[in-house]
Amino acid sequence: MSRQPHDRDDHVAPGDDDLIAATAGEPPEEAPEPARNAFDALVVRGGRIAAWLVFIAMAISVFEVIMRYAFDSPTSWVHESVVMLVAATFALGGPVALAANKHIRVRVLYDSAGPSLKRWLDRFNDLVTFVFCVAMSYAAFVMFWDSAHNPFGEWSLERSGTSWNPPFPSLAKGMIMLALMIMTLQALLHLIQSLRARATPPSHDRG
Repeated sequence: MSRQPHDRDDHVAPGDDDLIAATAGEPPEEAPEPARNAFDALVVRGGRIAAWLVFIAMAISVFEVIMRYAFDSPTSWVHESVVMLVAATFALGGPVALAANKHIRVRVLYDSAGPSLKRWLDRFNDLVTFVFCVAMSYAAFVMFWDSAHNPFGEWSLERSGTSWNPPFPSLAKGMIMLALMIMTLQALLHLIQSLRARATPPSHDRG
């Protein structure tokens, strides 16, 4: 029986999957990077739950279309609710991206550095991230405080001013503040970890 070119040996090692995929013209699968600590893992799990907000936004949008065009009874709450849900999803995406190490990075210098320099670059990056998150958290707190209090200092949430008039502007600003506070705690933990880390010596394959 002739052997077809695409047949695969049963004894191929698991580590050769990427090589086979590259030979076949398929991009190798990238293994997800693990969370740096338990808090990051918790944030990632929470992000998976928060992702359902997008599904809720889609569901009520479909409801609005049906009510508007099938029953000629448009709602007054769907549009603002969808905007609020999507805004919350985007805000919470920051901590999730930081926890899963999926934020945008320029690694030209980092990849060419040695283990010791990489360790110091990690420390510098975590320090800058922490300072940035602290500053942004303070700005978000001021923004939320102003939207949640009237000029006399009394608690009064800012509202949208529409016929439904929900307090979504204040809630959205509060969600941004919450996301930045979470990122500040993440950045602090990352900085502590990088300060404690030791350089990883390069591995040498033995022949």
